Amino acid sequence: MKALITGGSGFLGINLIRYLLNKNYDIISLDLNDFDYPDVNQLITHIKGDIRDKNLIDNAMRDIDVVVHCAAALPLYTPEEIFSTDIEGTRNLIDAAFKNKVERFIHISSTAVYGIPDHHPLYESDKLDGVGPYGKAKIEAEKVCLEYQKKGMCVPIIRPKSFIGPERLGVFALFYDWAKDGKNFPMIGKGNNHYQLLDVEDLCDAIYLTMSLPTEKVNDIFNIGAKKFTTMREDYQAVLDYAGFNKKIIGLPEKPIIWTLKFLEALKLSPLYKWVYETASKDSFVSIEKAEKILGFKPKYSNKDALIRNYKWYLENLDSFKDLSGISHRVPWKQGILKLAKYLF
Repeated sequence: MKALITGGSGFLGINLIRYLLNKNYDIISLDLNDFDYPDVNQLITHIKGDIRDKNLIDNAMRDIDVVVHCAAALPLYTPEEIFSTDIEGTRNLIDAAFKNKVERFIHISSTAVYGIPDHHPLYESDKLDGVGPYGKAKIEAEKVCLEYQKKGMCVPIIRPKSFIGPERLGVFALFYDWAKDGKNFPMIGKGNNHYQLLDVEDLCDAIYLTMSLPTEKVNDIFNIGAKKFTTMREDYQAVLDYAGFNKKIIGLPEKPIIWTLKFLEALKLSPLYKWVYETASKDSFVSIEKAEKILGFKPKYSNKDALIRNYKWYLENLDSFKDLSGISHRVPWKQGILKLAKYLF
């Protein structure tokens, strides 16, 4: 089977590529960025390019059996880049897949499509209400996919919770940096809310199930998340306990902190954006019953397991990225003024 992975140089992309190589897939990666993974560089074909480039997409799609569409402009990108990449880029890809008679097009969406809801758990049938350009773009991209489902394509849509694991940095690198240096860690609110995460290996399992099970089972929408999770305070405290400095999660007053972070974001002094700081103190978890029942999905990692596994990778690989920064999940985000706040804890 020949699989095209969009966003193959990214955090999910590289984890999925390694996973599928172990399943004997022939892999083509498509990404704007260089593919710089020496362990698998010679084992795959990498196309460097933009999913908004229709000619490139048409050529890349020839003889492909299955597409896993992971590429996206993340929330720190400009609204224009988010909408053009996440909506029009998705349309370019799925249209080319349809024309080339690709068997399956698996779309990696996000639970950001639910916005900040008034109840939990969230089901696939709940209303969609995206927060910010990213959430709105993900909803529109799903609509594009559903158009092609109606045309007869097999288009599984996966809505994962925030996923972590080897190669994941981004906003989590901020927390791990504070844990590594023996600092207490501030949390918006008391931390008694339940915020479900997901290990990237479990997400790869779910993606593979949609690639390999019969069409009549997988041509649907599936929430994917950890089965076991406790409160934010308990889950993140597990990392501080593992770090071994006897440090604690420190709860801060919710409203003043959110207003402060909103102000710092407007001044471009903080990497935390609206979706992060306005949802961090709220419950956020989805039902995975549908994926369990229909796909046979069985997540192996709890929130605590996934956080600690990610932290171990962070420590083991710190020298390879300590001087890097950016706006993707594969590099640490610049802490800005939060780096100064670190010394208060």
